[in-house]
Amino acid sequence: METTAFRAPAPRLPGLDLIRAVAIAWVMISHGPLFGLISEDHWIVRYGWFGVDLFFVLSGFLIAGQLLRPFARGERPDYARFFSRRLLRTLPVYLVVVAAYFAIPGVRDHPNIAPLWQFLTFTENVPPWPTPGLAFSHVWSLCVEEQFYLIFPAVVALIALKPTPSRVTLSIVLVLIMGMLLRGYLWLRFVAETPFDIAADPHGPFMQLIYYPTDTRLDGLLMGVAAAAIQAFRPRTWARLTARPNLLLVAGLAGVVASSFVFNNGQNARFWATVFGYPFLSFSIVLIVMAAASPRSLIGRYRVPGCGRPRRRGLQHLFEPQNRLPLATTGKATPAGMAPAVRARPGCAWRVRPRRSALLGGRAAFLAPQRSAGWAFAQLTRCRSEG
Repeated sequence: METTAFRAPAPRLPGLDLIRAVAIAWVMISHGPLFGLISEDHWIVRYGWFGVDLFFVLSGFLIAGQLLRPFARGERPDYARFFSRRLLRTLPVYLVVVAAYFAIPGVRDHPNIAPLWQFLTFTENVPPWPTPGLAFSHVWSLCVEEQFYLIFPAVVALIALKPTPSRVTLSIVLVLIMGMLLRGYLWLRFVAETPFDIAADPHGPFMQLIYYPTDTRLDGLLMGVAAAAIQAFRPRTWARLTARPNLLLVAGLAGVVASSFVFNNGQNARFWATVFGYPFLSFSIVLIVMAAASPRSLIGRYRVPGCGRPRRRGLQHLFEPQNRLPLATTGKATPAGMAPAVRARPGCAWRVRPRRSALLGGRAAFLAPQRSAGWAFAQLTRCRSEG
């Protein structure tokens, strides 16, 4: 009997669920003034865009970990599975929302909207740049992440041809410095009230030139990638850095509070905050992410309600496999008219046992609409909150 084994996924880290929930809540609260729910002068609202940077750092850490861990084991990543999971997590609900915006103009938050092709290609945050007066302009953050999903695997594959720690470190540092230089030039040339005056006030299109584009917002993603690289390739260094996770947490929170003073002019930042503020904020956030990745930290000990392992029902497993047990499938052919049913026991390989396909198919058909609707609502909430 031929057996095919699959490596079990990494265990779920409740601390990361918590900071993801905080980021969602922070971004949603920051949009409260649009509905008269909270004053726009409140600190939480004024710096609610920090929650987007938290998403970027967390995405960089998680996505880089998925691609780098196989290399650390001497294997190659399963790129087909990686891209299929990314597409299935984003596209179904995203396309439904885009279709609603274009088919039902009444649901738009603004009457004008960017061309459809920019939404379909995730280029709404590149020229022609989005403006605050366009509907669904908050999709820019999703565009940044989708572009990262496409570019980063190619970069990893190139570095993997001759991988060395110095080459990986140099690549991250160079991209980070190039982003800082680009932001500085764009601010001096197009944003400063007096061109090339460092002390000038921001006056030009800061959001369109600096805040939205991917090439000027890579700081958070890079910090997450750096942390994932240390965890994958330097486990002893990672262990030393996270030996006191609560100290990391306090330092990260202090850095986020300090960043609010760095960006005292709000999102339309001055020159020095534009150049150095984003990497400082991202570094502070990555300390919080590293603390959250440790089960010994205050925020990593307890599971967030609703973020535990979902039960495999209906068609949900087609979108996001949630198995946490060792998995193996037998090579036996099943009789005609029979379908395999999977059962698992902790510490044992999964075995395929036959069950009547009519019963299995009927149960799946009955549960699919309920489970798929719940999954769609959860993904829609995630997609809209990331903006």
